[in-house]
Amino acid sequence: MYIPFDEIDFNARLWIYQANRPMNPDEVGTLTETLKAAVNNWNAHGKPLLASVKIFHNQFVVIAVDESHELPSGCSIDKSVSWMREAGIAMNIDFFDRSVAWIDTAQHIRLTPISEVKDLIFNETIAPSTVVFDNLVATKAQWMSRWKVPAESTWLKRYFEQKNAAFPE
Repeated sequence: MYIPFDEIDFNARLWIYQANRPMNPDEVGTLTETLKAAVNNWNAHGKPLLASVKIFHNQFVVIAVDESHELPSGCSIDKSVSWMREAGIAMNIDFFDRSVAWIDTAQHIRLTPISEVKDLIFNETIAPSTVVFDNLVATKAQWMSRWKVPAESTWLKRYFEQKNAAFPE
């Protein structure tokens, strides 16, 4: 059963799919309606799941399920992955590329290949305070508090430490 994202429980489990490019408003609208219909009929072993879906910044698809209502099964989780694969094929978007990071530099969300992150830190395009999206958060509560975090609070911290060791002040 679909419910609006702002009504889903704070402990709801979530999955975040990052698009490899920003979606245009028509794509966001179509994907939102498609996923709302899918989530509305989502079930685990014949029992309806209380779930939501929302797209943020035209790039992040967040699917949430309230596990206190009913636990998703492996098959139901696989079904949601299938929705995203099918949508990606239809829209020519890769929602599964983990070789990129989304970074908010000066209020502009930028897709950054992981292979370039170290250089961007060393040339100060990415600062310790630069906002990074942590798409591995597991619950809505974590999403609210830790989805957008300073780069120095993430796995990027080691590169700042390397930079500081190489170029002490």
